[in-house]
Amino acid sequence: QVQLVESGGGLVQPGGSLRLSCAASGSIFSFNIMGWYRQAPGKERELVARIISGGRTNYADFVKDRFTISRDNAKNTVYLQMNSLKSDDTAVYYCWGVSGYADYWGQGTQVTVSS
Repeated sequence: QVQLVESGGGLVQPGGSLRLSCAASGSIFSFNIMGWYRQAPGKERELVARIISGGRTNYADFVKDRFTISRDNAKNTVYLQMNSLKSDDTAVYYCWGVSGYADYWGQGTQVTVSS
């Protein structure tokens, strides 16, 4: 059973940066798609960014040109580099992966953007 474990969340001031990491307990080659979702209090979970096995990436409009998703197959890790953070980016960020017909989720990491 593959597990996804996020790290890198925390408190940052508006305009600051954070890098989230998602480490898979197994090989991420088995994942066709990996990505990040987020959920703010009182809101539905929403897709932030995803990366397909061939390297193609997709981003939500609200993070384009600010966030970058990448993967390191050798380290079985997916990253989310977040720059120019805004208070609206405050949420729990979840790592997500699709392997075959199954979805896998991490436990989430809190990102708080506040002065």
